[in-house]
Amino acid sequence: MPRFPSWSVRAVYAVVSGAAVAVFLAGCGTLTQSSNQTLLVQTVLDYKPVDGVGCVLSNAAGRWFVMTPAHITIKKAAGPLRVDCRKDGAASNELVGARQDRTLWGNYVFTGGLGNKLDRETGRGFEYPGTVTVLLTRDAPDPRYVPPEGRVVY
Repeated sequence: MPRFPSWSVRAVYAVVSGAAVAVFLAGCGTLTQSSNQTLLVQTVLDYKPVDGVGCVLSNAAGRWFVMTPAHITIKKAAGPLRVDCRKDGAASNELVGARQDRTLWGNYVFTGGLGNKLDRETGRGFEYPGTVTVLLTRDAPDPRYVPPEGRVVY
């Protein structure tokens, strides 16, 4: 008769507890993650920070307004976050990509991919960078504008 190693109750408890924690941490983001995320939005023009710039942040889950620099809480989505900022002839229109967080493999291993579909719908398995730095550029003059005759423009 084969002899099995003698496991103590403590060892069995440790193995079962470790497996349960791994399942919980690697599971579906819809169950383990928040649908909100706080970001720091800051703006830069000519390598210098610019305060008081109005920015509109938008994604598939909503739209938010902020004056930089500021922290703002947004709803997460699987798609990109559009950041549109403007102040005194300087502007920027950027896309910030969302990346899937640590729940990706748990979704496939424990839910057969169903968790990934749910995370894409709710945005909970995705996150944006914690700091969004927007690079402003000065607006170019409208090429269709022609100054009046006889007027010197410098």
